[in-house]
Amino acid sequence: MKRAAEGELVNKSKVSKVNVNTPATKKNMKRRNKKKTFSSSMESAQVDGNLQKQQIASQKIPDIKMDEIPVFGNLLSELGKENDAKTNPKLSSGNDSHLSQTRFDQCPISPLSLKGIKDMGYERMTTVQEATLPAILKGKDVLAKARTGTGKTVAFLLPAIENILKSTSVGCNRKEFPISVLIICPTRELACQVAAEAMKLLMHHPSISAQVVIGGTNQDTERKRLLGKPCQILIVTPGRLKDHTVTTPGFATRLMGVKVLVLDEADQLLGMGFQKDIEKIVASVPKQRQTLLFSATVPKEVHNICHIALKSDHEYIDTVDEGSEETHSQVRQTHLTAPLSEHFSVIYKLLKDHITDDVNYKVLVFCTTAMVTKLVAELLSDLKLNVREIHSRKAQSYRTRVSDEFRKSTGLILVTSDVSARGVDYPDVTLVIQVGLPSDKQQYIHRLGRTGRKGKQGQGILLLAPWEEFFLSNLRDLSLIKASVTLFDPDSKKKVEQAVSRIDMKSKEAAYQAWLGYYNGNKTVGRDKCKLVERANEFSRSMGLDTPPAIRKVVLGKMGLKNVPGLRSY
Repeated sequence: MKRAAEGELVNKSKVSKVNVNTPATKKNMKRRNKKKTFSSSMESAQVDGNLQKQQIASQKIPDIKMDEIPVFGNLLSELGKENDAKTNPKLSSGNDSHLSQTRFDQCPISPLSLKGIKDMGYERMTTVQEATLPAILKGKDVLAKARTGTGKTVAFLLPAIENILKSTSVGCNRKEFPISVLIICPTRELACQVAAEAMKLLMHHPSISAQVVIGGTNQDTERKRLLGKPCQILIVTPGRLKDHTVTTPGFATRLMGVKVLVLDEADQLLGMGFQKDIEKIVASVPKQRQTLLFSATVPKEVHNICHIALKSDHEYIDTVDEGSEETHSQVRQTHLTAPLSEHFSVIYKLLKDHITDDVNYKVLVFCTTAMVTKLVAELLSDLKLNVREIHSRKAQSYRTRVSDEFRKSTGLILVTSDVSARGVDYPDVTLVIQVGLPSDKQQYIHRLGRTGRKGKQGQGILLLAPWEEFFLSNLRDLSLIKASVTLFDPDSKKKVEQAVSRIDMKSKEAAYQAWLGYYNGNKTVGRDKCKLVERANEFSRSMGLDTPPAIRKVVLGKMGLKNVPGLRSY
């Protein structure tokens, strides 16, 4: 539900505001879509047919293949199978429930773009695409409130491609092409998915090329590709973009050719602490550009970036149904409370029970940090469960491989940090378990949104310690049901304890430090440092350690925990 404060913030920006979800608006939009939106209102965005024919005729195919980018080569193949026109006819990018009655061929885009859309199996637009494409194709700056899984990627990629087609550089096979479209994503996984979608849309545009540069991959390989091959569309994560700006010759100059800047999942970008980086990026590209912000929510941080990045007459388009961002109605939500000493046993029992109930199980287990994720994955693997892990400490090639495997498999458990919370579409997830305190309500919702997708049933379980129960007050409107922890049989409990004892000491030390750092950053839990350390040492005991691991003094100093009783240092 839209907050009044949020509406007030938007009004102060003097933007054109479109809410596509009120009954009157929906009725009027349907009428406009047929008579105006994709006729007179789109005529100003129409590309001259003769010019396009000349451009297409002059195109030369650069020596670039999709599989030359190994980071998401397998992902391209898998997504291609999922979206094949033969297996998914008449659909658009996004869930069926988000489809509109407007077809892509009603939109003034190039014949080759339409061919690519058709090859991907898309015919009708999603409501997000229907609402945003007219304004974007007319060159307007847009702030779109849109959830993941609603086709927003195509909503900004298609106009970006059309923008490049209008430029005079199309058809010139020059390595020194300026970068025309810059797309910034918060996570590597989302960047790879955007790149995969771009490659499919570009199948019939051989003179337009896209590249992705992200952390966790070989920077020298990326640099050679950037210097050696054309790149009109660049998909990036903020940190790696900053690296190339400093180390890749001529890269900063090429950014001066940016005509379209896209911030995907803008709220997550800013929530992850990238605000200063985003401000620098905005300052490094030309002021005369089109800027598109897509965001699931519009908090104050996103509004502040709007003042910097968007023109004053930008359009604000709200495509989120009232109440829909509070999560899927198909997902049965429960919460459990148990002492930290029992969390590992509870996780094991929940998984074993679910596996017994559903032979086609597919489970996501979210943990608070990368190192806690690693620890839980090692434990469950030792307990002979079919487990994979994904977190920021894993190499990108590994993360892509595991992500592909989980996407197309059943009978698998993926233990993950928040790199899988948003922007990644895993079909048919039967259960989401969240272990420990989510960073906020929105993160809880986004994690939960990995199940119950495309109208299917799902289940979500939130496992908390007694002192974390305060978080439930943030979820009062989500209808969580309290569940009781059933008794563990002695053999299973002993089995878990033995598995915990076999976990490598280095993994336990890293998990302890990461756990302490995470909860130290929580305003409620981290307020009382002595209590925080007591709880951290309780977590240490749950790993079978009577004495908590020592932490470097310099690290404790940075955490603001120097000389707090109960901590060991060296």
